[in-house]
Amino acid sequence: MIARMSKYDFVLYAAQSGDFIERLRELGLVDITTTGWEPSEEDRQLLLDIEGCAKAAEFLKGFRADEAHAALRGEPFATGEEAYAHYAEAQREAAAIRAEIARLEKLADELRPWGAFDVERTEHLAAEGIVLHYFSAQRGTYDKLQEEWSAKYTLAEISRNDSTVWFIVVTAPNEEVSLDAQEMKTPQMDVREAERRLAAEREKLTALDAEFARVAASEALLAQYATTLKERLQGVRVEATAQREADGTLVIMEGWAETETSAKVDALLESYPNVVWLKRDPTPEDDTPVKLKNNRFARIFEMIGDLYARPKYGSLDLTPFFAPFYMLFFGICLNDAGYGLVLLAAGLFMLHKFREPGMMRRASWFATLCALSTVVFGGICGSFFGLSLSEYFPSIPFFDFQGKFFLISLVIGLVQILLGMALNIWTTTRCFGISHAFGQLGWFIILVSCALAVALPMAGFAIPGFTSQSVTFYVALGLGGVLLLLLNNPRRNPLVNIGAGLWDLYNNITGLLSDVLSYIRLFAIGLSGGVLALVFNTLAEGFVPEGAGIVVRLLVMIPILLIGHGINLFMSTISSFVHPMRLTFVEFFKNAGFEMATRSFDPIRKMDKTNE
Repeated sequence: MIARMSKYDFVLYAAQSGDFIERLRELGLVDITTTGWEPSEEDRQLLLDIEGCAKAAEFLKGFRADEAHAALRGEPFATGEEAYAHYAEAQREAAAIRAEIARLEKLADELRPWGAFDVERTEHLAAEGIVLHYFSAQRGTYDKLQEEWSAKYTLAEISRNDSTVWFIVVTAPNEEVSLDAQEMKTPQMDVREAERRLAAEREKLTALDAEFARVAASEALLAQYATTLKERLQGVRVEATAQREADGTLVIMEGWAETETSAKVDALLESYPNVVWLKRDPTPEDDTPVKLKNNRFARIFEMIGDLYARPKYGSLDLTPFFAPFYMLFFGICLNDAGYGLVLLAAGLFMLHKFREPGMMRRASWFATLCALSTVVFGGICGSFFGLSLSEYFPSIPFFDFQGKFFLISLVIGLVQILLGMALNIWTTTRCFGISHAFGQLGWFIILVSCALAVALPMAGFAIPGFTSQSVTFYVALGLGGVLLLLLNNPRRNPLVNIGAGLWDLYNNITGLLSDVLSYIRLFAIGLSGGVLALVFNTLAEGFVPEGAGIVVRLLVMIPILLIGHGINLFMSTISSFVHPMRLTFVEFFKNAGFEMATRSFDPIRKMDKTNE
């Protein structure tokens, strides 16, 4: 569900704004509107510093984990700001040194074929009129044309490998050399000098580890400095977007708080001097921030909804409604109890590792629940790492996924689409009245009537008195047709409604067909993953020599099975994650009339506090 919000308007003296923001930050319950904020040059630098601190924290994790740096100890800096400044400077130096190392490594590779030589001596020869030209050629070309070239020029082979020959040509000054070979620049140093410089640069890079060790020793100060920067950014955004009046003497701010906790905000405002404030409920025109408040199960799947958008304030939070479907769809797509057990082990490990509330804890529960769904559905279908359990347990009536699930996937899709339509009708009725939902309600009645009177008997079930031949069925169709064609908009002329209703009917029929057919992917993905698992099992069997013992069988089959099922598990898990999400965002959200919010509820607060 979406938490109810209260809107505040604050008017206070500009001189008080900094202290007022600090008091709101300490309270941690008010989201100040900062829409339209454009950072200045100073603000951009603040953003870069915040990003830099985040990168520094990430760098230090890897730095401490490296065994080569484990023994390094450094004297901490006096402040986090000083630690960050030294870190930034050391990173700039390290980047420049790495670039130079890369250049020298490339240069050393180019010089290595020429071996060790005296650069001054070659320069002295050039001054005496003996010019050296440096060439490389394909080995076959050189061997074929060497005699011809030697007849025209003085050649000396320097080195060769399996594909290339490096050689020099000795000429007089200004003498042109024409060979079917690649002429190279005259080396300005030999490989010994290049490697010496390379070693010197690597020593410089190693020397910077002492500076990074000091930064690592100041990690707590660095984290505190990052928090200070983030809080400063909060204040900058609020003050930059506040409306100034009376020649800048007064500022007007817009804020939001949860209605449930707004009494604490009221108490702060009552006690704060020289502030005038107004409190009211949001209107549809307001850009109201959104906060979701769901039960423990639905909260796990908020991370899926957030990949698309938060629902608009005043609309319906669809998370509790798509969460069970998403779990089911994941299990259907992966559809193997063995794979589900592997994911379940990974999910339980994550739950053990990430015990603190937060995103990773939710992700751990998400993986665990989806794995449980896979184990259950894979067990029902009798699939275990591509093996058909019905062959080993013939007395158990496993579900025939390949033979029966094609139509069932369409039925599941129709059920979710109808649920979305019902939610859309309820939301429209709640916001605008039942008369604005007549068109949607008429189409919904027609679909449900056809499903119950036509589709249900095809599956072997029938509702007495409500079949395709009964009067009640045609009465329901007539009622739905009247609502859809004549009353779809109570403010329009009935004749106009008929034309609009017919157009809506055409769009609904074609849209419904494509939406329902999209759910075939549940069957297709589950089937493809099972077929691939079976293929890898057959492949492993096929590589076993005839008459081989158990040891040989295991040595041959285990690597193939591990690699094959590992690839299949990886690919199938990605498909099982993405395609149910696609069905949720496209088919379900569309039919449920989902409207996205432009902002989430994000109160200004002390950064060392977590969001409740």
